[in-house]
Amino acid sequence: MSKKNETSVLVATLLITLGLVIGVYWWLAKSSGIKLGSINNNQTQTATQTNNLNSVNKIGIKNFSEIKNVPSGLFSYGGSSTWAPIRKLTKEPIQRAFPQFEMRYTNPTNSSPGSGAGIKMLLSDELAFSESSRSLKDKEHQKAKSQEFSLKQIPVAIDGIAIAVHPELDIPGLTIDQLKDIYTGKITNWNQVGGASVPVVAYSKKTEGGTVEFFIKNVLQKESFSQKVQPIQTTTEALRKVARNKGGIYYASAPEVVEQCGVKSLPIGKTSDELVSPYQEPFVPLSKCPQQRNKLNVTAFRSGKYPMTRRLFVIVKQNQQLDQEAGEAYANLLLTEEGQQLISKAGFVRIR
Repeated sequence: MSKKNETSVLVATLLITLGLVIGVYWWLAKSSGIKLGSINNNQTQTATQTNNLNSVNKIGIKNFSEIKNVPSGLFSYGGSSTWAPIRKLTKEPIQRAFPQFEMRYTNPTNSSPGSGAGIKMLLSDELAFSESSRSLKDKEHQKAKSQEFSLKQIPVAIDGIAIAVHPELDIPGLTIDQLKDIYTGKITNWNQVGGASVPVVAYSKKTEGGTVEFFIKNVLQKESFSQKVQPIQTTTEALRKVARNKGGIYYASAPEVVEQCGVKSLPIGKTSDELVSPYQEPFVPLSKCPQQRNKLNVTAFRSGKYPMTRRLFVIVKQNQQLDQEAGEAYANLLLTEEGQQLISKAGFVRIR
């Protein structure tokens, strides 16, 4: 046989073999339901379906006692001061259901409590898990990665930011731009927004808390506070100052503001034609407080119609150790029907 014929036979044999291999692979793929070229997509889809199943299962859990894999031990946690009403209502019922799961709220040594401070403590191995009123930052993810673990944020509630002013301030509300101009120093008197001729006195916490960071990002659009903004340490201190000062203004988590007797909360809008109240209409006069109090406008917070809302997160250290188990257990407890009811009772909007 000539070399030319030998080459032709060899090529033909290879083509036939290749065709047989492709045919067998196609038949197996069709029989198993796998699409060609989609193995990685199917793996991703399987993982997504598993996560969705886990979420569906958790929605059906009613009571704390039904949660599995709650570890034993004493676990330090900390973070956002916004979470204080939730901690107050949930800690004791959780401890009753799981006496072995002891939780100790821990303040930072050299700074005020806050979302950023809690995440920093978590990264420094001072906490088992943390509570936050803002989402994680890239630099926090990178810090965790450099320590060979990752951070996970689990949303458990919805919160709104409310604006507190003196009860005698007579204006219909403020737009987001007007808020920005007040806190950046462009608006210095209430007569510039339709009120009486009273100097504006703006209060704010320092910039390490989740509420402040939310305000800087979403209202100030990353501009700086005016030097005239007066710093305060706590929301309680700020509300007392606003109640005594006719020009006072302060922003905080809605549950800390709306039901107060000494200050009133203002409707807020993206424009003056779409002001939305953080309280349920009609407004309850403060003269009727404390027998009657204003209630949160849960519908507007849940729908996003109110322009300043955010989610609250449990921050979990994913290191395959007891800390991760504790953080995930805490989040799962809050996502039960019992946990969501207590979150609602604390003044926040349930996420489920």
